[in-house]
Amino acid sequence: MHNSEKEKIELEHQAAKLFMRCYERNTGKHIRHIWHNDPIRPDVSCMLEGERLDLEIAHLYGSEEEAMEILGRDLTSVTRNVLRALKEEPADERLLRSLNKILENKSGKQYDSTRVWLVIRNTHPAWSQADIKALEHLIIMPVPHAFEKVWILGDIEGKSGIVRIYP
Repeated sequence: MHNSEKEKIELEHQAAKLFMRCYERNTGKHIRHIWHNDPIRPDVSCMLEGERLDLEIAHLYGSEEEAMEILGRDLTSVTRNVLRALKEEPADERLLRSLNKILENKSGKQYDSTRVWLVIRNTHPAWSQADIKALEHLIIMPVPHAFEKVWILGDIEGKSGIVRIYP
């Protein structure tokens, strides 16, 4: 397994654990036992009150260049120039565009699962749970899609909790 694949799995597990902690705190419902799945299935599976639930995990970075910066990669001068240009664009427009792009990409997927929730972890330091809530009415949930529910983890550490954006 390549380092990038290991890192992706680690990030998905972190996001799933943070989501489950927030969900349990909010609802009082027990959600436990995570394990990783093969690509045909959603990323992570767990048990919600004794029933299997699959979680598809996505990370909201803003752009590939910002992801590299957030993940602490060595940045080329081209990447740095793109980052500078991005910072001049209105943050809420970029947030909405990035979020709708994730929803569009994920809605096209089919999963070998009866019950899937999409969990999007916001990693962008300029965006907060409040920003996401303020744009909720502009978020486009494509039809058809495979998700019973769609949640956003408000920040990289899960401190601001979760927001359900669908249904």
